[in-house]
Amino acid sequence: MRPTLDAMGIEIERKFLLAGDAWRRHADAGTRVRQFYLAIREGLTVRVRLREGRKPMITIKTGAGDARGEYEYEVPEADARELEAARVGFVVEKRRHLVPLGDLTVEVDVFEGALSPLVMAEIELPAVGHAVDLPDWIGREVTDDPRYTNAAMALNGRPDGDAPQR
Repeated sequence: MRPTLDAMGIEIERKFLLAGDAWRRHADAGTRVRQFYLAIREGLTVRVRLREGRKPMITIKTGAGDARGEYEYEVPEADARELEAARVGFVVEKRRHLVPLGDLTVEVDVFEGALSPLVMAEIELPAVGHAVDLPDWIGREVTDDPRYTNAAMALNGRPDGDAPQR
């Protein structure tokens, strides 16, 4: 049986580059996101995310591809800020916009700082293989390209650019 989004600890998502900015007509104002990694290795990442208006979270992701293990836990803000000193790579900063797409939501990340001007879209799915009618502003799929994971970019910078300054 293939995992579904309802299964505990499973994240099913597809990632895309964008082919235009028509998404902006349907997007919310966005939320600032600041995240860093405590561990990055093949098949495992440990991330701390501070997101405007929400409690900080520590997230453990396992596996690769469109269906991965994902475990999230709240962490006190003071602890999250102290953990940053132990980070691997540099801090990833972005503004996340939500765009409705039928019964799904597209999360559009507009990266800032060293990863600018990269803009990517993620769509979380209820099941592997769930059909999605993609709008024309969605470009090339990069779900299976490990260079486009936030963890890889925290270490190596934009896949199409120079390595960031730490």
